[in-house]
Amino acid sequence: MIFENSHNLSTIIPNHFTIFLLVKREDNYRHKGLRKQLVKELRSQKICSEKILAAIEKVPRHFFLDSTFEQFAYTNKAFPIPAGQTISQPQTVAQQTELLNCSPGDKVLEIGTGSGYQCAVLCELGMKVYSIERQKELHNIAVSLLAEMGYEPTLYYGDGYKGKEVFAPYQGIIVTCGAPEAPSSLLSQLTIGGRLVIPVGDSGDGKQQRMLTYDRISESEFTKQDHGAAAFVPMLVSKSRG
Repeated sequence: MIFENSHNLSTIIPNHFTIFLLVKREDNYRHKGLRKQLVKELRSQKICSEKILAAIEKVPRHFFLDSTFEQFAYTNKAFPIPAGQTISQPQTVAQQTELLNCSPGDKVLEIGTGSGYQCAVLCELGMKVYSIERQKELHNIAVSLLAEMGYEPTLYYGDGYKGKEVFAPYQGIIVTCGAPEAPSSLLSQLTIGGRLVIPVGDSGDGKQQRMLTYDRISESEFTKQDHGAAAFVPMLVSKSRG
């Protein structure tokens, strides 16, 4: 099993991307039909949670893509978004959300808002979402788009490596970029019984990354589990961390 959010497209992001995202977009019967087909494919890929599948069927993924890629929005692929980042393939979104194993009302911290698609799925599942994005352009896109869609996550522009201690502890923390290690700052913000889902590895191309979960079982103890290969864009390193 490979968790993927990197892409191999050489397409250049159109200059009108940001403007297009903030324009009211249509979600018609064709889009809804394509989402049903996508959910059928994800079910065949062993995504077992019907609640997660229902959320993916409801969230219009094409809203989070430039019009250049709209016709491909419901294929199980990652696509480029501004600032050199990507929107994860739907299978990866579903798998990470399953691994998170959170319930409606749980506090979840997302590291790497991106265009906001994963955040929207978490909101659709009824979780109380806090999300941090390091790229200002992407943060601005997500703030406007998610509000327009009626979702109410708490979004921040800043260094996700540090988490958001002011709202800790969290039942779940989900990281949507590859980190060289699981940051102690994130582990410390889990509640006892909480879980961190994070792709870990040093390789920029993702070949050495692994999807890991860390469960906090006491104030000082964690259990780790490896869920397979991953391919994510790297987490940006803060200058303040050296």
